[in-house]
Amino acid sequence: MVDLLQAVVLGIIQGLTEFLPISSSAHLRIYPELFGWGDPGAAFTAVIQIGTELAVLVFFRNDIARIVKAWVLSLFKPEWRGHVDARLGWYIIVGSLPIVILGVLFKDVIENQLRSLWIVGTTLIVLGLILGLADRIGSTRRTIGELSLRDAVLMGVAQACALIPGVSRSGATLSMGRFLGYEREAATRFAFLLAIPAVIGAGLFELKDVVACTPGSTDVACANSYSGLDTFVATVVSFVVGYAVIAWLLRWVTTRTYTPFVVYRVILGAVVLVLVSTGVLAA
Repeated sequence: MVDLLQAVVLGIIQGLTEFLPISSSAHLRIYPELFGWGDPGAAFTAVIQIGTELAVLVFFRNDIARIVKAWVLSLFKPEWRGHVDARLGWYIIVGSLPIVILGVLFKDVIENQLRSLWIVGTTLIVLGLILGLADRIGSTRRTIGELSLRDAVLMGVAQACALIPGVSRSGATLSMGRFLGYEREAATRFAFLLAIPAVIGAGLFELKDVVACTPGSTDVACANSYSGLDTFVATVVSFVVGYAVIAWLLRWVTTRTYTPFVVYRVILGAVVLVLVSTGVLAA
C-alpha cells in the first residue's frame, strides 16, 4: 500500500512536470530523495512517461490524424508532398532521430552516471538560464506552418539533450524554437508533437526492465523498484494530470512568458546543489 501511494504521488509529479519546461526526470529524481523513498530508477521514469504522452495523443488527436493522413497521402500522391501537414509528419520523424540514436548508444550512461544529483542541479540552473535568454531575445514572428527541415533537426538535437536529467525535453525544444524565432504557442505545440515518438518508444523499450525488476534489485536502472501495478497506477495518474497541464500551458504561452519557470528552475537547482553539498541528499 505504501508503494502504491508513492506511485500515485510520482504519477502526479510526472503529469505536472512533463510538459512544463522544468524537467520531469529531474523532479522524479529529486523529490523521491527528499521524501526518503530513494531513486525510482530510469526504467520506471521512462515507462510512466507513456501516460503523459498518451495525454498528448488524446489532446492533439485531430492534429495527429490530419498529419498522419497528409503524410501517408504524400507517399503516393506528389501533389500532397508540399502540404504543411505532410511536411510536419516528416519533420517529426527526422527530428526524433537524434534522441533515439543517442538514447540507444548511451543507455547505460543515462541510467547510471547522468542521474547524479550534482548533474541534475547544475542542468536545472544552466538550462533554465538558457530558456530565459531564448525567450527574451527570440522573436515571435514564425508560426508552425513555417517550420523547415533545418529547424526540425535543430529542435530534435535540442530535444536529445533532455537525455540528461534536469535539462527538460520541452524546455530544450522550446529554447531552440525561441532562438529560431518561433512564437511561443508554435514552439510549444511542435515540442509536444516531437516528443511523441521518442517518449513512447523509450517507455516501451524500458518496459521490459520494469517487468524484470524485483524488490531489492541491485540494478541501478531498477533502483527502488516498484511493482507492475504501482507502475501502471503511476502511468494512469500521469495521463490524467498531464492532460490538464497541456490545456493550461497552451493557454498560458499565448499571453505570458516562460519567466516563472526560469526562476523556479534556478531556485530548485540551487537548493539541490546546497542539499547535496551539505550531505542532506545523497548524490
